[in-house]
Formats: sequence, structure tokens, C-alpha cells
Amino acid sequence: AVSALGKKMSCCCKIGPSILNADLSCLAHESQKLLDSGADYLHIDVMDGHFVPNISIGAPVVKCLRKKIPDAFFDLHMMVSEPEKWVDDIADAGANQYTFHLEATSNPEALIKQIKDKGMKVGMAIKPKTPVEAVLPYVDQVDMILVMTVEPGFGGQKFMSHMMPKVKMLRVKYPNLDIEVDGGLSPDTIEEAAEAGANMIVSGSAVVKSSDPKSVIDTLRASVVKWLKLNSSPKTI
Repeated sequence: AVSALGKKMSCCCKIGPSILNADLSCLAHESQKLLDSGADYLHIDVMDGHFVPNISIGAPVVKCLRKKIPDAFFDLHMMVSEPEKWVDDIADAGANQYTFHLEATSNPEALIKQIKDKGMKVGMAIKPKTPVEAVLPYVDQVDMILVMTVEPGFGGQKFMSHMMPKVKMLRVKYPNLDIEVDGGLSPDTIEEAAEAGANMIVSGSAVVKSSDPKSVIDTLRASVVKWLKLNSSPKTI
């Protein structure tokens, strides 16, 4: 028999360091260093102190960063209540993708349309306690699903391996979907996430705090590329 994961996949590996734990006093320099080290995109965490118990950065910082980093793909992870409020500001700041939390909105379809109307890609994120089935009605309308592998709000938390069945279920059902994981991803935990089928890897502390970020990014990429290839090849059981 062909394994469930043996469907043809066309998604590719993308590594997006989270700048949450970077030196925010020189964010443009830190961001460029990550891109020069092989990052495919930048994952930018926006927190409002309501949806999550922390405050980070917002549209003004993103707008300044865009002026210094004109070409990179900015994935804005909006850990905010009422994400509808910030779509225009974040788009005007230069974001490429607006990733909102399903738990934060009462009308996901309207929000998805609002984001697309502003020319951004759409990401939908779920917290660890949210069942993966909650995103299924919207998968065909979005560009990416983010499965949180920590409770959102703070960097440096431990990877929750028991979130991997969510990733695997999405990968089996949607072979070509961009599936992002965020929280506790490092060379020590990447194999689990990659084997489950994640292809977009957000890594904060492990990359940003490393003295050799290129080596860490290379290690993450090698694992994801390996498992994308393995999982897309028909296997006999």
C-alpha cells in the first residue's frame, strides 16, 4: 500500500527566523544578518498585551524596517485581539503576509477577504488548545496554516511535540499546503516537525542567539528538505 503521506507534494522548504529575540535596538542590521545567513523570510511577531500577555512591536517599526530591508518577505504574526483593526496599517507598513489567529476573530471569512483586498497573503494560526479541525473550513481560502508549538506570547519556550498530529493531519489532507510551525524549533526538535510535514519553520532563539546562524538555518533546512522528499515518495508498508 502507498502510505498516506505518499502523495505528491509541491510545497518547498522555507526558514523564517523570528526577530522577537533579536537586538531590537538595531533591528535592520539583525534582520539583514539573518537574511544573509540564508533565511527565506522574516517572521515578525506583533503582540497587543490583550490576546497574549506581552507587548512587542507594531506597524511603525515594520514600516521603518521595510525601508531598510526592501525586498525580504515579511510574515506578520498578528497575536492581537480584533485583527480586523490592523489590516490596513500593517499592509501600508509593507507586510507581505498577514497571519491572524482564528481564535481572535468572529468572522474569519470577512477578515480573509479584507487581507486579500489589501494585497497581502493570508496566514491562519491556531493556539495549542485549538483543535486542528477548526481550520479545515478555511484551508482553501488561505495561503498558509500556522500550528503553534508553544503558547503564543513569549520566545524561548519548549517545543510541544504533541502538536505534531495536527501538522500530520493537515499534510495528509493537503499535500501542497504551506504549513508553518512556530515555537521551540531548533536543531534538536526539527526532525519531529519535518517528519510530520511542516515546510515553513519559524525559529527564534535557536537562530537569532546563535554565534553561527547560517549553520543553524542550514541544519533546519536539511531536515525539512529530507522529509519533504521522503514524504512525497510512494512508500510500501
